[in-house]
Amino acid sequence: MAQNIINVTDTAFLGRVSEVALGASAIAGVFYFAVYMVGFGFSQGVQILIGRRNGEGNFKQIGPIFNNGLLFNLLLSVVIFVATILWIPQLMKLLVSSNEIYVATIEYLNWRIYGYFFVFLNVIFRALYVGITDTRILTTSSIITAVVNIVLDYVMIFGKFGCPELGIAGAAIASVIAEGITLIYLIVHTFIFTDTKKYNLFSHFRAELSTIVQILKLSIFIMFQFFISISTWFLFFVFIERMGERPLAVTNIGRSMYVLLMIPASALATTAGTLVSNMIGGGKKEEVVKTTNKIILTALLLVVPFAVFSFFFPGLFARIYTDDPSLMQASLPVIRVVSVAVLFFTVSNVIINSVSGTGSTKIAFYMEVVTLFFYITYVYYTAIINPQQVWVVWMSEFIYWTSLGIMGYLYLQKGNWREKEF
Repeated sequence: MAQNIINVTDTAFLGRVSEVALGASAIAGVFYFAVYMVGFGFSQGVQILIGRRNGEGNFKQIGPIFNNGLLFNLLLSVVIFVATILWIPQLMKLLVSSNEIYVATIEYLNWRIYGYFFVFLNVIFRALYVGITDTRILTTSSIITAVVNIVLDYVMIFGKFGCPELGIAGAAIASVIAEGITLIYLIVHTFIFTDTKKYNLFSHFRAELSTIVQILKLSIFIMFQFFISISTWFLFFVFIERMGERPLAVTNIGRSMYVLLMIPASALATTAGTLVSNMIGGGKKEEVVKTTNKIILTALLLVVPFAVFSFFFPGLFARIYTDDPSLMQASLPVIRVVSVAVLFFTVSNVIINSVSGTGSTKIAFYMEVVTLFFYITYVYYTAIINPQQVWVVWMSEFIYWTSLGIMGYLYLQKGNWREKEF
């Protein structure tokens, strides 16, 4: 929820700055999210292993997994930070056609990339608490992230309470501070309220190559899967940018609405992966498919009312992001498309997380690659080769989630995941 709320609030405030700021935040935000998903992908391997050890009752083995996860992701954040500083301006110059969009994108990223140091550690804490099925802290941490980001967005973007008017840079700085404060909260909460001795947390805090390799065996394909998936979505926005500033602004509103609707389904998809891992660790492999079906049903019950409401009343949501009547009107068809697409996302995301929860991360990666080939082909054709209206390009979401869901469900039913041990 935390990263999605940051995206939504940044979009809502920047929509009142300019269409350039709104469009640039789309490209910069999705790029940041793509890189973030590398660290998040590694944390998924940590989460799966912790869930397995928790299901087995081997609580003392959880600490070394968590500790080495923190060390690896901290090192990863440093490497990615340096790489971003060195190469991203040239990459953006190559990909973005509008000079105004380019300048605003770099202005945002110059500040936003400092968030890697915080968010890469945050996701390891998240992996711990999801893995041991004690997720109440994540609700609190998400609320802290959201509140701090909203308040600082208002102050820094518009220059309130004596702060200079920073515009798109203010949105980036606010998000970094929100992630930093969230990390402080997670650390303090863990030391005060979590039984660190039970889980062997923070003891013998040293790098163990064997543990890191064990995590990477599970997470490396998730890291590739997530990075390629979001990078392809980044290309989606690059293609849209070549259609003009208005289509890009409309697309960012659609993206923000999409991720807002995704929140409950994303949470339950994470739950699916954790429960599957815990059940296999507890010797209950026969319950995996039935539990996945139950989670899909629960997720749909949560998402359908919001999807229906946003489909029939898209104007109410468009007003969150802009007060420009023409931009608001142009965004309505896209909001309706994502309102339906989120139902496909809900089903398929639970399925693919269940596949990863079985330890079959390489299979999930292969499914992703196959799906993305058809996805990016459709997007390129409808945005570049034979340009259509923005909402037609957004129909690519149906291709993506339908293909991924069908392959994932067939694997849960017929695949050899029951024979895997780790």
